[in-house]
Amino acid sequence: MSDISEHEARVAELRRSLGEEHPETLAAMLDLAERRWAEGRLGAARALEEQVVAARVQQLGEKHADTLKAMGKLATTIGAQGDLARARQMQERIVELSHEVWGEEGRDTLRALNNLAGTVAAQGDLDGARELLEYAIARMRELWGEDDGDSLAAMGNLAAILWQMGERDEAYWLQHQVVETRRRVSGDDDPATRAAIAALKTMGRDGGI
Repeated sequence: MSDISEHEARVAELRRSLGEEHPETLAAMLDLAERRWAEGRLGAARALEEQVVAARVQQLGEKHADTLKAMGKLATTIGAQGDLARARQMQERIVELSHEVWGEEGRDTLRALNNLAGTVAAQGDLDGARELLEYAIARMRELWGEDDGDSLAAMGNLAAILWQMGERDEAYWLQHQVVETRRRVSGDDDPATRAAIAALKTMGRDGGI
């Protein structure tokens, strides 16, 4: 039995034994959605995520960490399907509620800002995305330092935005900083390090640097 088949069987069994809206069933549904996402089956993943979000809103309300995390997954899927306006609307709601659930300095709050910035950029609002990322990075650096994985992820995202805006020297310098820090912290073989190196090489090639 394949990995995806095993997860489908587990969800089916939990639905029978515990019920459609049991927390363990809902968690398994999100796991299955992630695997369908990885296969490129976004529609199937979205259907599961929508069920989980509806159940958690009903059981826990919007102002709950588990609800917000499920909403975040759904927003990402919706955005990947091309409905950026709806994804942005949902992510803005997540950011709004995150301040109440996790606080302004909560890691998940700042991650939500980073995710929102990606959607804003995809809509073509590079200035808006830059503003969000610069705020998030400043807070992340202050709270967790530049070596933190979330700080580095946001810095890489900002470098990509600056590159699109034509500020190529600043973008390249920032991406180079991300690469050097990831190499020092995680080593050259880490997937995030390799991705950062690839982005830097692309910038160097396309920019003639």
